[in-house]
Amino acid sequence: MHPPAFPPHLHRCVCVAAALCAALLSGCAPGSRPLAQPDITTLPSQWPADSHASKVQHATVLPDWRTMVQDPTLAQLLERTLVYNHDLKLALLRVQEARAAHGIQRADRFPTLAVGSNHARARVPGDLNISGRPVTGSDHEVFVGLNSWELDLWGRVRSLDEAALQQYLATAAGAQATQLSLMSQVARSYLALRELDDRLHLARSTVESRAETLRIFTRRYEVGSTSKYALTQVQSLHNQARSLAVSLQQERAQIAHALAQMTGQAVVALPAMAPGTPIFREVPAGLPSSLLQARPDIVSAEYQLQAARAQVSAARAAFFPRIALTSSFGTGSAQLDGLFDAGSRAWTFAPSISLPIFDGGRRSANLDLATVRQHSAVASYERSLQSAFREVADALSARHYLAQQTQVQQDNLQALQERARLAQLRYDNGASPYLDVLDAQRELLTAAQQAVQAHYALQAAQISLYTALGGAPATAPSSFVTP
Repeated sequence: MHPPAFPPHLHRCVCVAAALCAALLSGCAPGSRPLAQPDITTLPSQWPADSHASKVQHATVLPDWRTMVQDPTLAQLLERTLVYNHDLKLALLRVQEARAAHGIQRADRFPTLAVGSNHARARVPGDLNISGRPVTGSDHEVFVGLNSWELDLWGRVRSLDEAALQQYLATAAGAQATQLSLMSQVARSYLALRELDDRLHLARSTVESRAETLRIFTRRYEVGSTSKYALTQVQSLHNQARSLAVSLQQERAQIAHALAQMTGQAVVALPAMAPGTPIFREVPAGLPSSLLQARPDIVSAEYQLQAARAQVSAARAAFFPRIALTSSFGTGSAQLDGLFDAGSRAWTFAPSISLPIFDGGRRSANLDLATVRQHSAVASYERSLQSAFREVADALSARHYLAQQTQVQQDNLQALQERARLAQLRYDNGASPYLDVLDAQRELLTAAQQAVQAHYALQAAQISLYTALGGAPATAPSSFVTP
């Protein structure tokens, strides 16, 4: 088939009408007011002085999770999280939803072609016909049609397509942020479980030793070699250790339940690990603040900003006329066998121009709404940058001071161990009352618990710092791939 030979005067009419509409609206269409731009000059180029982040060599990139994790059990739990976690599955489904929405919006940029046919046969009674006799006729058509395709002269459809694309990319980056946050939660929960296991081991050992002491003092009281007051002191110390053990068991069960929900795997008992073994590798120091711009949540906020700008462009283009083309080309005949005979060619060409004159301020309000949302997107982007910088600065400071606190707790533990030994020796020699032994043992248990907490708090600070810097994900699901 040859394309339809549309009469030249139809083309001229469409062009003249479009020019007239544009001229009429040139006075009432909104001007190109400048859009708000994010101000990133307030972001410092270096970390605060109290973060102590520039004392070693500089690094420019972060290693991925598999390189940072040194515990095989934690690595296995993280891999299961990427497969079984429902929050991550929902995030990936939202990415697929945004991609489909972009596909729908993108389709508006292209014409819709359809092949169809109409076949009709009708009988007209004689009293409705001029000839006074009944007439029976047929109508057969086969055509290829163009369904109301908008000529995007002002970029409205193109801007809507760009907004949908940027929103899809923002959703994909948001899914990466969800993945990073989720893996951080799993790692921190695993550290909490390890910490509780170590503290519970100390508490149970203390319960056993104090149970033996209670047995000895009970026997002494029975033979009259010690007072009931001393016996009640030993009982109180024993009950304190028992209460701590029960409390730690309850807390451990809650952490284990949360970890099982995130990973899809029940965590009952963890394999033994030597005391002080690092679980998460130390994050390289000297990282530049510009690294924050690659954080998934920052990238998502930037894409949302671009989407808001495209929405403003679409709202501005709505003030100009819309020109749509509807046409068809095919053959028609009163007889089915003559449908493709010479001279049966038929076509239609129906351009339409929509020129809103009064809409009650709808377009103006829509433009104002898009502009306000664009300003909100700028503010959100700036807030995300500032929050990210603060999170990194807090994590750097925490890592520095927790390292000092861990050393202080170890020194204090050693001092209290020696004090408890000397207090027991003095009591055995009759140089001091048993109350001194009780006080020394009570403080020793507290110091041992605090030393364990400080060690794992330092490990958790490494995870927080890695997450705040936007650490590289352990894997890249296919739903994250951009078009």
